[in-house]
Amino acid sequence: MRVTPDARKLGAAAQQLLRRQVVQAVRGGMTQTAAARTYGASLRAVSSWVRLDRTGGLRALRLKRRGRRVGGGLLNAKQAARMRALIVGKMPDQLQLPFYLWTRAAVAALIRQIYGLRVSLVTVGRYLKAWGMSPQKPVRRAYERQDAAITRWLTQEYPALARQAQRERAVLYWGDEMGLRSDHVTGRSYAPVGQTPVTRGTGQRFGCNMISAITNKGALAFMVFQGRFRAPVFVRFLTRLLKSVHRRIYLIVDGHPVHRAAAVTRFVARHAKRLRLIRLPGYCPELNPDELLNQDVKTNGLGRSRPANRTDLIKTVRCHLHRRQKQPQVIRNLFQEQHVRYAA
Repeated sequence: MRVTPDARKLGAAAQQLLRRQVVQAVRGGMTQTAAARTYGASLRAVSSWVRLDRTGGLRALRLKRRGRRVGGGLLNAKQAARMRALIVGKMPDQLQLPFYLWTRAAVAALIRQIYGLRVSLVTVGRYLKAWGMSPQKPVRRAYERQDAAITRWLTQEYPALARQAQRERAVLYWGDEMGLRSDHVTGRSYAPVGQTPVTRGTGQRFGCNMISAITNKGALAFMVFQGRFRAPVFVRFLTRLLKSVHRRIYLIVDGHPVHRAAAVTRFVARHAKRLRLIRLPGYCPELNPDELLNQDVKTNGLGRSRPANRTDLIKTVRCHLHRRQKQPQVIRNLFQEQHVRYAA
């Protein structure tokens, strides 16, 4: 018994060529039955190709994409648009859903809650892909954030501040403080599958602190110190900054209590002609470019070393910061991150 080969198992290019050959043979006078027998296609397929050729010519024979349309399913366009707007604009707990993050299960629960439709996780995955969404690690933001104040800072206060600094020929610095610990580990290490790599380090924990200030031109000032961050330490850093910079200084910092201490306020008042201290809106560290320098120190400075004592730790941090002082292009690049580009 002769079995007709299945043309659907051919590659896309071979299927395209077969269709054209069959149609051109029928155009030349061959019957559809003879064409099917000659080219090894089913009579039903040949009839379909000939019908397409009559209505749309050879262009109509082009292969169409198979499978379910991306994003297609039970939701219509209006419903899908509403789902996407809810996911982008709110978190699950704001919609009375028992989820903390948007997962496929959370989206499926939202669809069922609003439209009473049961959809599988695979279908939800297709919806999310069609809506231009992907799973990402969320960024933590404090409940105490005041979005109106942040918007005002970005659109009004900082642009006015930058213009005023330019008129006064002042240098605009961004400052921040950070604590460092000896047991900080950054990065990954290759090891056999199932065998977690082990790093050696002292069992004693010790640390140090640092203050830094950077400009979008690549300047960097820093101070590494021991002990807690208190007003006298900050005043000492400001004194060193005034000695090293001979122009008027605008220093933007966060709302740390030390920045509002009475001793700091008196120091700034005494040096009002040379120094102005500006505070960012509360709970928005992502707006401070100096936070990126802190991350660089932890990752590329401390994270790749194993200091044996506090002296080694301080030396490692200072060496890294001295290196960055000689690399102004690295400091300038920090201001190209999306959330701090407004300060570039």
